[in-house]
Amino acid sequence: MAEQTPFRFGVQSFAASSAREWAERARSVEDLGYSVLSLADHYIGPGPAQEATSHPPQELAAVPAMAAAASATRSLRIACRVFCADYHHPIVLAKEAATLDLLSEGRLEIGLGAGWLEGEYDAIGIPFERPGLRIAKLAEAVTILKQHMSDQPIEFDGKHFRVHGFDGRPKPVQKPHPPIMIGGGAPRILSLAGREADIVSFNFNNRSGVIGPDGVQTSTAELTLEKVGWVKKAAGERFGELELEIGAYFTFVTDQSQAVSDGIGAAFGLTGEEMRAHPHALFGTVDTICDELVRRRELYGISYVTVNDIHMLDFAPVVAKLAGQ
Repeated sequence: MAEQTPFRFGVQSFAASSAREWAERARSVEDLGYSVLSLADHYIGPGPAQEATSHPPQELAAVPAMAAAASATRSLRIACRVFCADYHHPIVLAKEAATLDLLSEGRLEIGLGAGWLEGEYDAIGIPFERPGLRIAKLAEAVTILKQHMSDQPIEFDGKHFRVHGFDGRPKPVQKPHPPIMIGGGAPRILSLAGREADIVSFNFNNRSGVIGPDGVQTSTAELTLEKVGWVKKAAGERFGELELEIGAYFTFVTDQSQAVSDGIGAAFGLTGEEMRAHPHALFGTVDTICDELVRRRELYGISYVTVNDIHMLDFAPVVAKLAGQ
């Protein structure tokens, strides 16, 4: 049997009311044994546009918050899970990423995605193009980012971006570049991740453009196994080098797991049994959750798990037992 990738755990956070609160949260994440603090990449605040998406508002911009978190900690890795390619010119993002890696002394993970929150696109005036086009633009952005961080001048003449005649600066500490995470839930984006990423992040297939039952139902146990197959096929021989990550969006450390999971499952059109097996959900005592994560690593190969910051204290005993194992 191939050696299992050791577990590691991250926390995703969306808000802080002050510099002190954000620095204290970053230090708490580090002290609790998590290896990564990440943000998402969203821009609209509370209002009708945000309410229509069902997405929680994000108070902090990712790049400065990542820099502040790195400054407040010693070894904690910083990430965005994930930057929307349509919101950033690839050269601007590459320079910001290389700078973050340099100033954090090599603690950056670069998360990239093709974008999905249609209501946010509409609210900020960016065209929401068909999925294939968004993914094609992301693929070019990945190539440009890698060129920016290489030792060669940038020369890229693509369908969507043309960049040439200069060398990217600064260069990152991590070589050849910080780990690149590509996330999504459909065949084309996960195939791109299999070919180009260092970390593959499994998510819902957010084809509806909002958070709701459709997305949750695209990520059941059976369908997640299919997603792993897409990645494996695209990655070929490099599949064993990939780290597989998932967001445990529904995390409840409790001795009332059946009642809780039955209720949440009903809200998303799933049975309690389907919800308890759902790869984006964790229900039960610390020992039960640890056993389930080990089982899922055996089944899917997923060893990197991210929880929301509201769950980080309850989930910390799981981290204490499994991190690095």
